[in-house]
Amino acid sequence: MEERKLLEKELKTNCPLCEKKGLRAFRPFCSKRCKNIDLGHWFTGRYSIPGHDGEDSSSI
Repeated sequence: MEERKLLEKELKTNCPLCEKKGLRAFRPFCSKRCKNIDLGHWFTGRYSIPGHDGEDSSSI
């Protein structure tokens, strides 16, 4: 029971998608829905980490 209260505890930060208070169970998001929306953005390529094309660094 106490573990459940800990997971439902609000965080000091807001959800990066909807700005509601984040919950520890879905850190940093407020819900499983927002967490899954964010994951979907990564899968569809809406989010990406910049890189560079070119020579393979292993040949150095």
